[in-house]
Amino acid sequence: MRKIIILLILGSFGISVQAQTGREANIEESKKGNTFGNKESFVLPINKTGNPIKIDGIMNEQDWTSAHVAKDFRRITPIDTGYASTKTEVRLLYDDKMLFVLAKCYEDLPGDNIVESLRRDFSFGGNDAFVLYLDTFNDRTNGFSFGVSAAGAQYDGLQSDGGDVSLDWDCKWESKVRHYDKYWLVEMAIPLRNLKFQPDVREWGINFTRQDLKRNEKSSWAPVPRQFRSSTLAFTGSLLWDAPPPKPNLNISLIPYVSSNYSKDFENGNSAELGTNAGIDIKTAISPTLNLDVTINPDFSQVEVDEQVTNLERFELFFPEKRKFFLENQDVFSGFGKRGNRPFFSRRIGLESPVLAGVRLSGKLDENWRVGFLNMQTKTESDIPAANYTVASVQRKIFSRSNIGAFIVNKNLTAPKSETFSEEDLYNRVLGVDFNLLSSDNRWKGKTFFHKSITPNNDDKGYSLSADLQYATQNFEAALVYDHIGEDYKAETGFIRRTGFHQFGPSIQYKFYPKSEQIISHGIKMKTEFLFNPEFDKTDRETRIAYGLEFLDTRKIEISYKNAYVRLLEPFDPTNSNSTVLAAGSEYEWSSFEAEYESDKRKKLGYSIETGYGGFFNGTRFNFSSQLSYRFQPYGAISLNMTYDDLHFPEPYKDVNFLLAGLKTDITFTNKLFLTSFFQYNEQRDNFNTNIRLQWRYKPVSDIFIVYTENYLPNGLNAKNRFLVVKFSYWFN
Repeated sequence: MRKIIILLILGSFGISVQAQTGREANIEESKKGNTFGNKESFVLPINKTGNPIKIDGIMNEQDWTSAHVAKDFRRITPIDTGYASTKTEVRLLYDDKMLFVLAKCYEDLPGDNIVESLRRDFSFGGNDAFVLYLDTFNDRTNGFSFGVSAAGAQYDGLQSDGGDVSLDWDCKWESKVRHYDKYWLVEMAIPLRNLKFQPDVREWGINFTRQDLKRNEKSSWAPVPRQFRSSTLAFTGSLLWDAPPPKPNLNISLIPYVSSNYSKDFENGNSAELGTNAGIDIKTAISPTLNLDVTINPDFSQVEVDEQVTNLERFELFFPEKRKFFLENQDVFSGFGKRGNRPFFSRRIGLESPVLAGVRLSGKLDENWRVGFLNMQTKTESDIPAANYTVASVQRKIFSRSNIGAFIVNKNLTAPKSETFSEEDLYNRVLGVDFNLLSSDNRWKGKTFFHKSITPNNDDKGYSLSADLQYATQNFEAALVYDHIGEDYKAETGFIRRTGFHQFGPSIQYKFYPKSEQIISHGIKMKTEFLFNPEFDKTDRETRIAYGLEFLDTRKIEISYKNAYVRLLEPFDPTNSNSTVLAAGSEYEWSSFEAEYESDKRKKLGYSIETGYGGFFNGTRFNFSSQLSYRFQPYGAISLNMTYDDLHFPEPYKDVNFLLAGLKTDITFTNKLFLTSFFQYNEQRDNFNTNIRLQWRYKPVSDIFIVYTENYLPNGLNAKNRFLVVKFSYWFN
């Protein structure tokens, strides 16, 4: 086993050295006419202004006319050659406190702009919008993004892993959009204190992206190949300051809240309860690059409910974290491991027992080092004992964009010993090392890690390791994955779908880009997964072959064929509804066909359909799911989601069918007043859920929430439980 680990790590390092020959290769390519990733070709100077800039969407300040202009945007999609048909010009200024941005977005096609709503943190792909990306450390891996839609909705997020954007981060900043004949104008004022940057460094990475859905054209100032997202920091230009940007003063924010709640549990016959709660979050920038966050008695009652799914899986389903305290710089904590094998998953903290307090330190020490520290204390709730959770991590940048990191996750029960837990439950620890590969041209991506769990009954088989490597060009993409999780690996504060297996997973994809007035691309992809038990006996195999088309009018079609084999390691009910189980050791092989269609997302009425039919263990399965939505822009949308599963099995197993339906309305009366309602019927869980949430952002990042939730038994709509919460928070900054 030790030899395998060493070979995997050395192999990844060897590839990274070959793939990351540095900036020289990019410069040579640019001399041949390819400017992708060549920062020297895209330099935007920025000068200081001594005059006030009013954020009103009017370009009437004299300093704007003398500011340097970023123009001649290049196309990203539908093709990544030539200049954009939709022109955009951007100017930047700064003073002692603010970074000012002005973008002039020209239009030459008739009709209204396409926008989803006025809600903050909109989907960039579904809106006419302008977005700014800032790589303040020049590491081409982490950064900030700020944008606005054509309707004036704000978009802000943190970037990690080379360009992934997490929109769960919010800060105070100002913007204004104003429409004119043949163009719309964006003005922004971003406080420098909200940005993390290294003092005395005069050059930042920067890029601008414009989305014009009427033409279905996405463009950027520094060109980005179309196979990559526009947020990819490997392809930024340079923002050159006339002097080092002003060092911000100490930034302290206090965010207290008070709430009142009503709850009643009808199922257990409990009487109604009234309660009040109060707490505070404290955010401190202890350096220009390092944040300290403290939460005392946090309340997460306003968090949006999970969208329910029909569960026909043998293993636990994954639902993403939505609580903001855990989301800022979350990759420093949750970025270790991979999906289905995470040593830390923050949803394990505080969902079953309330959080008393927590502290989080995260950020950069310099351009090469990032750190993270998280400590949370919960209290005893019913039979869930109080526990303390700690995560500590450190990450070091190597080569041009890769990094190596180490972490430890520790869970300790802090409640007095009782019959509800044994000595085996006293603590659980996981530690490990991850190497993340990102080449300078973004074509090579990979990950290698080794994790070890430690419990009171520690065992040599309590480890997890993985190695995967991906290579992507505009037409071709290939990947190879190997995973192994030992039988005794245990990560109580993580998300581990299963243990005791070896997995191999090759995949390949090829895309064609025809000269067509209707089709952007079409191509085929194939992915196979093989799973073996610790003795290398095959337990699972799945092969999927798919062919897809993407149209210029944003429509998408995909058809696929899947063949699967399973040897059950334990009894399993394929309906997950307390029906007859299939025996452990039994083997099944089946095939199925699937088809997906997505309509033109530019139209106000949109829909998507997915259907499939074929074998399913010892029976057959027909599946149909659809989404129908109508956008009454810019005030929101209403959508209807439906999934139907029809399962047939031979005797003595029972045939079942499940309906899952949801109606969601998202209304934005203004960019400060939002109403979201969610009605979900889940036949498999025999539950009807109602969730209504009203949010008034009466001041920047300060809110009043009114949230109503009720669960019913569908037959007769008899209530199971009911909750009503009113929450008030204010951001002192």
